[in-house]
Amino acid sequence: MAKYPRVREQHIAVFGESGSGKTVLVSSFFGPAQEGSHANELWDLIADDAGQGTRLYRNYLGMRDRATAPLPTRFASTTYHFSVKLRGGDNDAAKKRPFDVLRLAWHDYPGEWFEADPDSQEERDRRTDTFRSLLRSDIALFLVDGQKLVDHRGEEERYLKSLMGNFRQSILRLKDDLLAEQGRLVEFPRIWIVALSKADLLPDWDVNTFRDLVILNAGDDLNRLRATIEDLIETPEALSIGEDFMLLSSAKFELRSEDQAPVEIDTTQRVGLDLVLPVASLLPMERRVQWSERMNIPRKVLDSLADGAELLAVGLTGGKYATVEKFLSKVSRTNQASRVAYKALPVLADAVGMAGTKLKEMNEQARAQHDYLRATLTQFKRDLEQGNDDKVIRTAK
Repeated sequence: MAKYPRVREQHIAVFGESGSGKTVLVSSFFGPAQEGSHANELWDLIADDAGQGTRLYRNYLGMRDRATAPLPTRFASTTYHFSVKLRGGDNDAAKKRPFDVLRLAWHDYPGEWFEADPDSQEERDRRTDTFRSLLRSDIALFLVDGQKLVDHRGEEERYLKSLMGNFRQSILRLKDDLLAEQGRLVEFPRIWIVALSKADLLPDWDVNTFRDLVILNAGDDLNRLRATIEDLIETPEALSIGEDFMLLSSAKFELRSEDQAPVEIDTTQRVGLDLVLPVASLLPMERRVQWSERMNIPRKVLDSLADGAELLAVGLTGGKYATVEKFLSKVSRTNQASRVAYKALPVLADAVGMAGTKLKEMNEQARAQHDYLRATLTQFKRDLEQGNDDKVIRTAK
């Protein structure tokens, strides 16, 4: 047991202006898993910090039972740590799996820092340090506020250009400090999903409607943002911005027309939040394989991109981790080019290629065998497939 890593940690960074719904999103991500009626036969979702968990669940209960949205958190940078604790710790499958816990670090970047310059060197340093803290993330969610789109109906271009321009400027303000020590960054979020928050306010939209609106009105601004981030990172071609889109809604809010205060919040009608764990855990692995097939990524970049993808691939396919460990050790000694080395690792290609009927059969088999890790990861992959079919998420191919 001891030779197997027991915890696999993934990171996700969430960027959005003040009022874009970040606190509501994280509360609604965590809250439903704590309800007494909630039943997940594969895993439990735990907040590693009990105080954070209590606050998030209280936020959720306020929405569910009192139609009260949580108060906004101003200038607060928070990282939430959640653990997906797998069931079946005593069976044979559990003894062979590469890890028991999938931990998610959810980094919430203050929206107010998009909109105003730092007023002191201390404030500037705090912003830089906060940004550095989320560089381990493979995935970044860049929120577009559905309420702002409703408010700017017919003038969406003005809002979208302002949103992306403000964020680009905030990156430029941090650039010199971020690059001062070691030059271009090796570790940096490489997959930026443009996500529509408060999607319940635009019920007739699917993810393609949202994508088309963004590209039509702010395609050049997305390109400028991509170019700005490319200047920060090593191997800038391994970067996805403006290629992945997603709809997110924490609940269905019924608002009073005169003051926009909620009169009813239906927390059962959520959109996209069930895809956060699948996106954070599996999308980086898939993108790493895709990029490795198309380009020769330096080893130091590849090792930071979807770190631990081999463990996830083993868990997903039911492969033997010892075989993968031996192969990676050999690659490290020979220092082969990434394109050759990782293309020769079948477990990664097999994991990414699983789809459709075969994926369903593997999920059913894992459940029957009480292999809770493989059942969880194959279910995550099925959820991503379903999200694409339902046009809630659109990922680059």
